[in-house]
Amino acid sequence: MSILERLRGGLIVSVQARPGSPLDDPHVLAALAQAAEQGGAAGVRMQGVRNLEAVRKRVTVPIIGIIKRDYAGYEPYITPTLREVREVLDCGAEIVAFDATARAHPNGAQVAELVAAVHEGGALAMADCALAAEGVQAASAGADVVATTLCGYTKETQGHALPALDLVRALAQLGCFVICEGGIHTPQAGAQALAAGADAIVIGTAITNTEWLVRRYAQALRSPAE
Repeated sequence: MSILERLRGGLIVSVQARPGSPLDDPHVLAALAQAAEQGGAAGVRMQGVRNLEAVRKRVTVPIIGIIKRDYAGYEPYITPTLREVREVLDCGAEIVAFDATARAHPNGAQVAELVAAVHEGGALAMADCALAAEGVQAASAGADVVATTLCGYTKETQGHALPALDLVRALAQLGCFVICEGGIHTPQAGAQALAAGADAIVIGTAITNTEWLVRRYAQALRSPAE
């Protein structure tokens, strides 16, 4: 069975932690990824070389790998250049996700060359998009997967309702494997994304962000007087 068929109709868990979080440790994140697999996750999405190396030893499901790196003067930071693509490939991820928005990338990186580099490394290319037009461009460049990951996080899409079901419907017309990522906080929202045309969904915060989960419960239980 192909990588994408293993993911089709399934849940991909994004296992990440904010810098400074007690969870921001490769062994902890790899354990969370393994727990996600045991719970039925079809795949995991991981960030950073050390985390990718650690999780590769703990899971058998497909890994979507990214490297987050800031470049002064540029907005894209999710696998924005060929350097990060190569780093993810070296960690053995089956899928490399990258910023596929129309924003200027560091080193003049273009979506087509990022896709080509991923394919040359033997992996599948996942285009993190914010707009339908970016999905069209990525698909034309040969991306295997188009995703809604960056909708709501660019200037053009700031304030967009998430999950971006309208974008899912648009991307579903391209003939690519479509992943809905961003703003899925309940099983019902995940089901709605699949019904809208997504082939798989990614959930991160609502599953692996302990601080966010505890804060929600704590706030709900706090009396108005406090």
